[in-house]
Amino acid sequence: MRLYGIVGWKNAGKTGLMERLVSEIAGRGFSVSTVKHAHHSFDVDHPGKDSFRHRAAGAQEVLLASRQRFALMHELRGSDEPTLEALLAKLAPVDLVLVEGYKRDAHPKVEAYRAATGNPLIAPDDPTVRAVASDSPLSLDRPVFDLNDTRAIADFILREVAL
Repeated sequence: MRLYGIVGWKNAGKTGLMERLVSEIAGRGFSVSTVKHAHHSFDVDHPGKDSFRHRAAGAQEVLLASRQRFALMHELRGSDEPTLEALLAKLAPVDLVLVEGYKRDAHPKVEAYRAATGNPLIAPDDPTVRAVASDSPLSLDRPVFDLNDTRAIADFILREVAL
């Protein structure tokens, strides 16, 4: 499975870039899936709903299905967070998986960077960051793209993964 990441500090533009890249690459006829890492607790379910009640009762997994989609919720209940590799194994085959987050993993990445956040660049100390998408000019030893030039960033990623 081909894999490429989007990393960056909070408010760097990662999610917007991911959304635009999925649209751009899928629009070119490639199948794309995404993985998003959250550093905080999250829930896709709602209190009072049947599936929420199943989990609250102690179910390890709850599969919620309809004609339009299905969602598998797995409660870790104190177990270690799964690795990116373990999560990728759960995905159906696609042309490309775009990963938001997992900045410490070894897959190739584009760093989203906004100067106004005041955060340092990740790229200079991380060889897995193959390019930077920035809202300001930068001088680096790897390609720098305009953060809003989705087409050029998509072209770069697709070349990198040989699609």
